[in-house]
Amino acid sequence: MLGTLNGALEVRQVKLEGDAIRTLVEGVNEVRDGLPVLTAIRVHYRLKIPAGVRASVDRALARHLERCPTAVSLRGAVDVSWSAEIEETTPAGC
Repeated sequence: MLGTLNGALEVRQVKLEGDAIRTLVEGVNEVRDGLPVLTAIRVHYRLKIPAGVRASVDRALARHLERCPTAVSLRGAVDVSWSAEIEETTPAGC
């Protein structure tokens, strides 16, 4: 999912490296008939983006789950959701 989002950002000319793009992922399991079953994946993105690209980032986030092979493969079996913390940075010297 992170790879799909990163790719969507790069297509929009938004390149984030290092600590500018982080992900925290939580898997939720339920016991069904004595077996642990993955029922949900919650993805939380932490992005530090350059000023002026917020609209592009918002569009990439809005569409990335529908374009992610993993999320599409799990559709109907595992609930996949996301949230994002976005910090806009200013260039040094401003």
